Amino acid sequence: MDVLHSIIAMLVTLAILIAFHEFGHFWVARKCGVKILQFSIGFGPKIYSRQDRQGTEFRLALLPLGGFVKMLDEREGEVADAERDNAFNQKPLWARSAIVAAGPIANFLLAIVVYWLIFLGGSTALKPEVFSVQEGSVAAQAGMMAGETITEVDGKPTQTAQQVMVNLLDRLGETGSIDIATNQGRYQLKITNWQSEQSQEVD
Repeated sequence: MDVLHSIIAMLVTLAILIAFHEFGHFWVARKCGVKILQFSIGFGPKIYSRQDRQGTEFRLALLPLGGFVKMLDEREGEVADAERDNAFNQKPLWARSAIVAAGPIANFLLAIVVYWLIFLGGSTALKPEVFSVQEGSVAAQAGMMAGETITEVDGKPTQTAQQVMVNLLDRLGETGSIDIATNQGRYQLKITNWQSEQSQEVD
C-alpha cells in the first residue's frame, strides 16, 4: 500500500509540474495574441475535455507523464487568411522567445513559491533526543537515560539538537556542572574540565 501511495504522490506531483510548465506557455501565448488549439495534461486516452469561448480544447489524458500546448501554426497545417495574425510563426522573434521560455520560468516561479511556503511552515531539524548514553560518561553518572528529550541547557531552551550543541560549546574549557533539563527531569553533569570530558558526551 505504501508503494501505491508513493506512486500516486509521484504522479500527482508530476502532473502539477507539467500543468505549471504548460500553463506558462499557454498564458504568454495568449497574451501575445497566439490562438491556442489544445491545452493537454497527460498523454494517451482522453478522460476529460472541454472547450472555452476562444475555441481552445482543454484535455486531461490518462497518463500524466507529459503535456503540450498546441498553437495555431502555419508550419503544422493550413491557416485561414483571417487567422494568420494569430499564428505562432507570424509573431516577432521576441514574442516567440517569450512563449518558449515561459514554461521553464513558470516552474522556476513554482519552486520559489514552494520554498517560501516551506519557510513559513518552519524548517526541519533534528530532535534534541538522547539516543544513547555511554557507560561511565558524565551523563551516565548523572543518571540520564536514553530516549529522553533535552529541553534546556543551563536554563536555555533547546528545541533542536543543534541548539543543544551550541549551548554545550559555550561551556567549553570550563569546570563545575552543567544543568540539563529533559522531559523526564533535571540533571547536573559534573565536569572537572569540559574540554577533556567532551569525548564522553551523550551520543
